[in-house]
Amino acid sequence: MMAISGCAADEVVGAPLPDVPPAADPSGTTPADPSAIPSRSAPGAARLRAGLLPTPKGMSLAYGPEAGAFGSLKSTRQGLAAVRQAKLDRPECGGAGQLDLSKPEVAEAPAAVVAFSSGSDSITQALVSMPASAFPAPLPAQCAAYGADVHGTRVTYRTRDLGMPTRGEESRAYLTTASGGHRDAQVGSVVIRRGKVIMSMLVVGRKVAPADLFELAGLADQNLARITR
Repeated sequence: MMAISGCAADEVVGAPLPDVPPAADPSGTTPADPSAIPSRSAPGAARLRAGLLPTPKGMSLAYGPEAGAFGSLKSTRQGLAAVRQAKLDRPECGGAGQLDLSKPEVAEAPAAVVAFSSGSDSITQALVSMPASAFPAPLPAQCAAYGADVHGTRVTYRTRDLGMPTRGEESRAYLTTASGGHRDAQVGSVVIRRGKVIMSMLVVGRKVAPADLFELAGLADQNLARITR
């Protein structure tokens, strides 16, 4: 689960999704300023871009593909900005289960991002090439349910592990129900690792079927396997 802000993803409930890291981690460390990272295409980014999903049937390209240093990408910067506007009951949950953008090796890692949309539904995918094998820790128990105040609106997030069959060398999938704002939404999130490359995907809609999420994860993993051979 990466620091990505996928078009309709943040707008469905009027609040950032729990898959976007906070402006500071629980220890109080300030993340590397993404605006200070050169936006040039980082080494390996072109190869990652080739591993992104094609436009799914019935959807249109909404953003990207964009490639470069992970912390410099527009979607990453937007995700960070969105969370800065929110007040989380449990600040430690904002970045749980993700790569830590406060670490230079994460912020400077080659990455590629793309997003698709259809109405209020969206799919956002990111590929990040780490300097060493890394995989986010599981979501802590206290982060299964928490709230946030965004522009005076109360939003509640409830997340459960879907127990997805293993993809790649490591994988994990969650389903989050976000309640509040103008309407409720569900957010399916998947993270897969092959070698040193992490694939993250967010699927947003009124209802997200786990079977559909697993199918997309399988397609994404096929591409991931191709570029990591």
